[in-house]
Amino acid sequence: MRPFVLFLSSNAGLGYSPFAPGTVGTLAGIPAFWLLASLPPGLYALTWTALLFLSFWAAGEAGKHYGVVDDGRIVIDELVGYLATVAFLPFSWTAAIAGFLFFRLFDISKIPPASWFDRKMKNGYGVVLDDVVAGIYGAIALRVFLHLFETTITG
Repeated sequence: MRPFVLFLSSNAGLGYSPFAPGTVGTLAGIPAFWLLASLPPGLYALTWTALLFLSFWAAGEAGKHYGVVDDGRIVIDELVGYLATVAFLPFSWTAAIAGFLFFRLFDISKIPPASWFDRKMKNGYGVVLDDVVAGIYGAIALRVFLHLFETTITG
């Protein structure tokens, strides 16, 4: 079971990147966004929720294995957060890349209540929920950006 947990929690090994594992781990979100974007909203929400609960478990178990609750190799939380940022949008490279940048900005900055989850919940839930909050902030920023971008392009 341990290899499976480590595989999941590292986004198929991306979390083992020697540089910026969180950023590299977030890259798994782009093909996941491409795959999930065509789903009806209800099925997207159901799939994302299942991934959320899977990530609570995988992050918690991997943290126990590594002896550090939020070990840098655990990046499944970045996937969940990124997919919250781009949720319910049609896939486009503009949305994928801007969503990536906004999610990383909010994940790194840990604006409350993300910082509360990061500091106070020392388990798989806390590891993931701070990224969910960052994903929500990213979703808001991305939609504002896309609206402004579209308005600028179409005149």
